[in-house]
Amino acid sequence: MEKNSVSSSRSVRSLGYDPPSEALEVEFVSGAIYQYYGVPRNMYEQMMSAASKGTFLNTYIKNQYPYSRTG
Repeated sequence: MEKNSVSSSRSVRSLGYDPPSEALEVEFVSGAIYQYYGVPRNMYEQMMSAASKGTFLNTYIKNQYPYSRTG
């Protein structure tokens, strides 16, 4: 999975996306890494272009898709 560093004021360090499995990987500034499953590619693209990655994550991803902590 390719990861992209992102500019985030507080929370998100990098984002990655795997199209075949629709897995979104979020690395937080704290070092924690979570994968969210079944995330459509357009949601990942919207998150990449969002002004606030953390706000987008909290509004559209968390509590909408299953996830697991991977790191």
